[in-house]
Amino acid sequence: MKRENIFRNSTTAGILYAFAAFTLWGVLPIYWKLLDGIPAGEILAHRIFWSAVFLTSIIIAKGRLKDIKRAVSTTRNILFITACAILISINWGVYIWAVNSGHIVEAGMGYYITPLIVVLLAVAVLKERLGVWKLAAVILASIGVLVMTSRFGRFPWVAITLALSFSFYGLLKKFVNADSIIGVALETIILAPVTLGYIIFKQASGTGVLGTVPAGTTLILLMSGVATATPLLWYSTGAKKAPLSTVGFIQYIAPTIQIVIGVLVYGEQFTGTHMISFGFIWLGLIIYSLAQVGVLGKAHVKAIHY
Repeated sequence: MKRENIFRNSTTAGILYAFAAFTLWGVLPIYWKLLDGIPAGEILAHRIFWSAVFLTSIIIAKGRLKDIKRAVSTTRNILFITACAILISINWGVYIWAVNSGHIVEAGMGYYITPLIVVLLAVAVLKERLGVWKLAAVILASIGVLVMTSRFGRFPWVAITLALSFSFYGLLKKFVNADSIIGVALETIILAPVTLGYIIFKQASGTGVLGTVPAGTTLILLMSGVATATPLLWYSTGAKKAPLSTVGFIQYIAPTIQIVIGVLVYGEQFTGTHMISFGFIWLGLIIYSLAQVGVLGKAHVKAIHY
């Protein structure tokens, strides 16, 4: 029991949670593609509302309603949770639109940019240390992102919005005084009244999807809460247990899977420029990982502060 508790509180546990979360996020484009044809705003509303229902049910089953009350007992915590809720709803909405509008590769690019922003936030705000090898890794990954962005031909607003919203979401989670399930539940509960009102409005006006789409599609829509909350809970746990800069690089798993799905499954374009960009990014990731485990020597101990 003692060893199990140590594991639960360790950095290793946080890394494993983060790894599982980003792997599942990587395959979620397939799930949202099953809802293709439903407006992104309506999918988002159902996604938030059913996530709130799912998470509240878990909390009730575990007898943890008192923890909800405790988490909202201070204005500071309420503000941070509300800010997290707004950021994650922006991220979800843009991502759903991107997937169902044929922009999975651009969305993947956004999540390649995200870890770079997360690492910079970790150093600038949380004062985490960035050693020589890790700095080299960040530079290489940055070159890869710049190559991809410079050849994009237009301002990649989808990628930038996804990157900024999720990076700041991860940062603010560090300041929320609540465990993973309580924090995520409150984020969706705060938005649930608004999203439920929107769903009712759509149904009352005759433009809602409930009752107009096949039963299988309706079930997928209703289960969006489970599909959403599960990786988010894992990510929240990982972000709290592991260094934010480490979690930032683990995030490369999700966009890699997403882009492979976008290209191989849905036929989106993948050019030589993408290949060069990915080469720099993955080289950076390999160097960072080796530095993290100490294979590249002790150069990583020497901190660089900004």
